[in-house]
Amino acid sequence: MLDFSKNHFELFGLPVDYRVDLARLSDRYRTLQRALHPDRYAVAGEREKRLSMQASIRVNEAFRTLKDPLERARYLLSLQTGNSGSESETSRDMAFLMEQMELREALAEVKGRPDPGAAVAVILDRLVGQARELVTALEERFQAPSAEDLDEIRELIRKLQFVAKCRLEAENLEGELDELP
Repeated sequence: MLDFSKNHFELFGLPVDYRVDLARLSDRYRTLQRALHPDRYAVAGEREKRLSMQASIRVNEAFRTLKDPLERARYLLSLQTGNSGSESETSRDMAFLMEQMELREALAEVKGRPDPGAAVAVILDRLVGQARELVTALEERFQAPSAEDLDEIRELIRKLQFVAKCRLEAENLEGELDELP
């Protein structure tokens, strides 16, 4: 059925690396889901049905983790250190934190602007750029991480977490604006 002792990368036959071939990941995901989907085991015994369900859940979880740059970074850090850090930890970079506060303030003031949709688009572009830079930095740091790199990786993860939350807020606001008459 499925070897539950494998890590997420091994499950999909991928190298343990922050850089993931997303097309290959998706192909392997579809292949595993076809083989393990509970519907294929509808007439099987209770044990096989249960194992199929557990395997399908594990494949879905692994796919979501590896597909998302933030979750992939956390997972890879946990593989290397045994600890992915706490989601409640905050960045130590005060300039970065101030910039995030300014972006959130700009989001809060968007509805009062003449073209709120354009204002949100500008903020989203900025957040997408920040996320891209952070992901690139994570790719570099994860190549052969030293203890110092692992500390920097934790900081990059905290920053990416901030950017991801702000981006979600901006996307939600954009959706609200699209619904307005």
